[in-house]
Amino acid sequence: MDGKHKTVLNLGAGIQSTAIYLLALDGELDPIDCAIFADVQEEPESVYEHIEWLKSLNGPEIITVTAGKLGDALENGTDARGNARTDGGHYISIPAFTLNPQTNKKGMIRRQCTGDFKIKPIENYIRQVLFDTPKGRPIPKDCHVKQIMGLSYDEPKRVIRVKQRFLGKPKTWSVEFPLFDLEMTRSDCVAYLKDRVPHEVPRSACVFCPFKDDHEWADLKNNDPTGWKRAVEVDNICRTGTGLDASRFLHKSCVPIDQVDFRSNDDKSGQKHLFSGWQDECEGYCGN
Repeated sequence: MDGKHKTVLNLGAGIQSTAIYLLALDGELDPIDCAIFADVQEEPESVYEHIEWLKSLNGPEIITVTAGKLGDALENGTDARGNARTDGGHYISIPAFTLNPQTNKKGMIRRQCTGDFKIKPIENYIRQVLFDTPKGRPIPKDCHVKQIMGLSYDEPKRVIRVKQRFLGKPKTWSVEFPLFDLEMTRSDCVAYLKDRVPHEVPRSACVFCPFKDDHEWADLKNNDPTGWKRAVEVDNICRTGTGLDASRFLHKSCVPIDQVDFRSNDDKSGQKHLFSGWQDECEGYCGN
């Protein structure tokens, strides 16, 4: 790696970021110096197995960073740094669904897990390790880091959001979206990976991430007993507290996850199931 100029891939270890890593390895994209995976320690086992396969290719170094186990912070009611709510309530950083018991109005908690457990650990590693910069200090003005994000052509709104975030950064930081620039969609990435990877590339997301549709919840319940058990545990943790704090759920129905019938109305009636999926998962930092 050039000591003053580095190109870093934010590796979610899902479809899009895997495609970028392999395209760069194959010489179809500009080379990267390294890929950084921010581990929330709550991914399905298939994700960790996939990362080990990527490492076996002996391509650009894959570095794992972590801010700790996300579920522990949820259980303790704190953020990644151990800070609790000042009102004494139980803090939940994932985008859990909410139900107001007085009005029956549904909502969603503002998501902070991506920032605390994905973005910050990667950026801290870039500053403190790749550029040997003391904690809390910016990287030197004569240095530059280019972060590569796995957002595809069918995600223009997410590309815009990330670009807007980088507008607030110094000129020593920049961001690029090679899949978007190549007009490669998620489906294009799936087609490319089909002949490039000997296994199905998993979706990278916490086992208890609320950004799942019923098809994915059913798959977790039926095929990953360890992950499903953890999702049920965290769903119960979401309702730790009293009042409105006791009305938080992983599932959009605002029903405890182990009581949900994940079949679609068409499935229940014997008609064909059409799967659409979430389109706004973790803004390119996990789930890609």
